[in-house]
Amino acid sequence: MPEYREKLWASPAPFLATALLIPASILVFAPISMFWGIIVAIVLYGAAVLTLLLTAPVVSVTDGVFTAGRARIATELVGEAVAFEASEATLERGRRLDARAWLLIRGWIGPVVRVPIEDPQDPAPYWLISTRHPTTLAAAINGSRRPASSN
Repeated sequence: MPEYREKLWASPAPFLATALLIPASILVFAPISMFWGIIVAIVLYGAAVLTLLLTAPVVSVTDGVFTAGRARIATELVGEAVAFEASEATLERGRRLDARAWLLIRGWIGPVVRVPIEDPQDPAPYWLISTRHPTTLAAAINGSRRPASSN
């Protein structure tokens, strides 16, 4: 059983924005065939929705491993995770951002968690992860990490 698991689903805004494919497709195909314009619109919107659903990354902390999308790291190799919300999260994603940081950011999710990386061979100083539950994720990471020196 995972200590923490969250799928970073898209908010309704991207689904509404991709709905603009419907009138655009109909407008392009209407002079040729209204029927095919509607069919193409439905197929394109369905593909956009499917893409949004299938590409939603998972953030989890399970058995001493922190996973963010495709990236994985043992929690013993991370420092103390810190949660940021509101204006502080905006600063972390903007002016305070280190260009070397590894990011899993979703524009429709405001809060972030910064996880320092203590692995000397990792070029990223920290990971910055979007999450809807920043304090819970930070607590899960901090609760499952062991100091690297205890190995």
